[in-house]
Amino acid sequence: MISGSGASLFDLSGQIALVTGASRGLGQQFSRALARAGADLILTSRNTSDLAPFVAEIESLGRRAYPFALDVRDSASITNMAERVQNAFPQVHILVNNAGCNVRKPAIDVTWDDWNLVLDTNLRGTFFVAQAIARGMVRHHYGRIINIGSVTSIFGYAGLAPYGASRGGVRQLTMSLADDWGPHGITVNCLAPGWFRTAQNQVLYENQEWVDYLVDRIPVKRPGDVRDLDGAIVFLASESSRYITGQTLLVDGGISTGATRATVSQPKEGGHS
Repeated sequence: MISGSGASLFDLSGQIALVTGASRGLGQQFSRALARAGADLILTSRNTSDLAPFVAEIESLGRRAYPFALDVRDSASITNMAERVQNAFPQVHILVNNAGCNVRKPAIDVTWDDWNLVLDTNLRGTFFVAQAIARGMVRHHYGRIINIGSVTSIFGYAGLAPYGASRGGVRQLTMSLADDWGPHGITVNCLAPGWFRTAQNQVLYENQEWVDYLVDRIPVKRPGDVRDLDGAIVFLASESSRYITGQTLLVDGGISTGATRATVSQPKEGGHS
């Protein structure tokens, strides 16, 4: 693509970005950020009627938005979506693999169906959507693929066994695809949010004791605000990251440092460590 300097390195004007799971939550926030950087959007959801209000919002930002039906757990749906996109657009420059789900319960209670639901959505879906869109990227010798992971791509949490396994798999998958598709001008990276309030985890944030426990472990002393992800998604989608691939970028307020500040006594003035 076009190289540049300064602000132009983050300019996505003239580019098409496809975002899966765009009917709510982080998918919408990623889409807003890409639109504000100049990209037009292909927005996918299982039900396109769910996308109508958001399409209008993106268009109010001066960008074009196109709704497409996609169920990432259905191979025929992925194939159909990719063929329709290929016929409608000369090139897809950016793919954000955001569609995901979670089943939150103790590991001892996880069922076969729970496991399949989460892994098929978060891991298998991510791979086969990437594969379908990468075929066009290979032809054009250019692409930016951003797989959405999680802090659970790196760390384990009780009650999240299938989710953590799927997100850890996304991290490993990202590295494999980066090696596979790098010679074709495609970068593949994983954006891994920390603890952000979304529809999936809203119930946790209703427990103030849990929120206090969480904030104690985040060096910046607050959970994430969805706007904290805007810079990272644009960075990974743009020319500014053209020599970065196979990486996992944690946007987590520092929780991955393992901080527990409230439980660690500070040295007295003049003391030595």
